[in-house]
Order: sequence, then structure tokens, then C-alpha cells
Amino acid sequence: MWKVIRPATRLVAIAIAAALFVKIPVAPLHAADLELLVPGELSAATEGTFPPFNMQGPDGKLDGLEMRVMGEIAKRLGLTYKPVITKWETILIGLKANQYDTSSDAMDITPERQKEVVFVDGWLESGGRLVVKADSPLKNSEDIKGKTVGVLVASTWEKLATGLGASVKTYKSETDALQDLVNGNIDGVVTDSIAAAYVIKTSKLPLRMTDGYLSHIQKGFPVKPGKPNLVKAMNKALADMIADGTYAKLTSDLIGYSPAPQKPIPSNL
Repeated sequence: MWKVIRPATRLVAIAIAAALFVKIPVAPLHAADLELLVPGELSAATEGTFPPFNMQGPDGKLDGLEMRVMGEIAKRLGLTYKPVITKWETILIGLKANQYDTSSDAMDITPERQKEVVFVDGWLESGGRLVVKADSPLKNSEDIKGKTVGVLVASTWEKLATGLGASVKTYKSETDALQDLVNGNIDGVVTDSIAAAYVIKTSKLPLRMTDGYLSHIQKGFPVKPGKPNLVKAMNKALADMIADGTYAKLTSDLIGYSPAPQKPIPSNL
């Protein structure tokens, strides 16, 4: 026997059935929704020469803090991760020219850059330090006044160094700057504290860091404006991997601790 459903009851039944089958999307469901240059592929610019953020291992494969974090983000989004080697000073130019989807390189989140690109939530916290030769008389950042200091070209370190009264010499890579310091051609190098600690530890170069930080910063992954779904998806993947401990596992064996920000700078989406 067929059961007769009254009109009001029928409407309720239809509403319930609809609720069971209609899902409100909270994240992009398909690769096309992520506004990627190539569906199914997350391409990210990197230098490949800035350990421990990005570097080439003995087998020639890229490794480093950013490679591991970006690779995990791609994995969680069901995407293939494609690093794109490029020069530091051209990263934002290439991003705007659609040469890649984002950049994994260790880029400081600054108000000036936030006017040009949209950053994913801050993924790493660090700061600027002064690196000098082991036998240098320089003890802290104030001692670099009137000295010649090396910095990465187009980086935030130049402003820090000149603000302290130093003369600045720019380099295309941190490695070149540190080698010039070892050779005695400059008095110091201003760079990221994590990068400096790693290089000093692994290279066994006669270098040391002076006391105190010149700055405290967070680094972010930039995305070209107009790609809100990609930014939101990356934000969620990053937050999830930090919350479940994966981020700490991926980064701690390189530098001895997790550099995840306690209070990430929120995306300027």
C-alpha cells in the first residue's frame, strides 16, 4: 500500500532529502577551482641556493624547509609539486607574469610587498642577524656603523643595514656574500638567523653571529592577486599540517626545532 504524504509533510521530506545530497563547499573541489596555471600542478619559484630553506642535496634533488612545507601543501591539495628555479630578484616579476603559481622562497611579509601580492598566512618566523668572522671585533649590530656589510640583492636586509649606518654591498646569493666575508672583503653579512645558523653549523666556516636580533619577521608564500581559492586552500593545508604535527616533523631535523609562528600574520586576501 502506498503511503500518502500530506503537502506540508512532503515539503519537509523534500527539504530533508535535499540537505542530505547538497553539500556547501568549504574548499575548492576540483583542480580548476584552485586557479592554477596548470590544472593538477602547484608550481612554486625557488632559488635552490639558500640553505636550509632551499638547497640541492648530494643526489642533486632539491630539499630544504620550504621545499618540504610546500611539498606537503601540494600533497594535501592532491596536486603535483613543481619547483621552478629562478633568481631571487626576479621572483615577484615572474609571479606577476604567470610563470608560476606561487613562490616558496623565504620571502619576508612586509607592507610594501602586501601591496603587490597576496600572501598565504605566515609559515615561518625568524629574524635578521649579523654574521661576522670568528675573530672579528664586532660584538653586536651597533658595531657595523661605518662598516661594509653584505646583503642579498632586493632583500629587506639592505634597509636594516643602512639604517644602522653601514655601507652595503649586494650579492645575488647568500653563499657569495658569506664567501666574500670569509675572504675578508667585507666586515659582515646581514641575513636570516635560521639560514646563518645552518650554514655556520654545516659548512664549518670560521664565522659566528653577533649577539641580538636586528629584526623579527615572518615569511610567507606570495600569490598573484585574483586567486582567492588558491590562497584559502593553501591556508587550510598549512594550518592543518601545523596542528597535526607534520610541520614540526618536516622541519625539526634540519634546524632542531619547529619555526612555525605562534601567531601567524593573516593573509591579506
